[in-house]
Amino acid sequence: MRRFTAVEKMPVTFVLVTLNVLVFVAMSFSGVSPGMPQTRQLIRWGADFGPLTLDGQPWRILTANYVHIGILHIALNMWCLWNLGAWGEVIFDRWTYFLTYTTCGLAASISSLWWHPRGVGAGASGAIFGMVGALISALYLGRLGIPRRALRSTLKSLITFTAYNLVFGTLVPGIDNSAHLGGLASGLVLGGILAQDLRARLDQRAARRTWVFLLAAIALLVAFRLVREHALHHGLL
Repeated sequence: MRRFTAVEKMPVTFVLVTLNVLVFVAMSFSGVSPGMPQTRQLIRWGADFGPLTLDGQPWRILTANYVHIGILHIALNMWCLWNLGAWGEVIFDRWTYFLTYTTCGLAASISSLWWHPRGVGAGASGAIFGMVGALISALYLGRLGIPRRALRSTLKSLITFTAYNLVFGTLVPGIDNSAHLGGLASGLVLGGILAQDLRARLDQRAARRTWVFLLAAIALLVAFRLVREHALHHGLL
């Protein structure tokens, strides 16, 4: 009997975790403290920072998802991502999973910029919350044929995870719940839209996926412009 490796069973999750770890290792080898990196170092490596992100460096809303603030931060995020990936790569096809994760990460960064235009944001948690939201919607609306007991148990775990971490983020200083909420909201919406075709043929799912993420890209662009105009209007840049 052949054994499947993690790369074969969860290739997208494996790549995402690997990218995050490689960035963290590169940061450490460049002189960034693995325990307590300095703010200027995080910004240099691509963290989300309004005065730069909204003034000529929009790519930071993507790169910020792969920059972490210390070893505990990346360890917790990668543990969550790995466990969620086991479900994500079963329910969604690979491209849908990757695009959902990326779109939710971008939405989380933009949400953070709205609430904290002069703050520094980094980490994969916004994208992870987005995947949680997408899984909740997909499991609840997708009619995937999962036994009711198992479905209820999984939904309960996902909702508990969400509630606990949002409360924890409210009580603990330094945690960016605005990014978590932005990622979660975008994931719930995407998951709800995609849930309609989860049992369709792959070609049908691919055609719908193209339109869904094209519209999502337009929505992100509009949201980014609105955040920038808001920051400019209030003299935050």
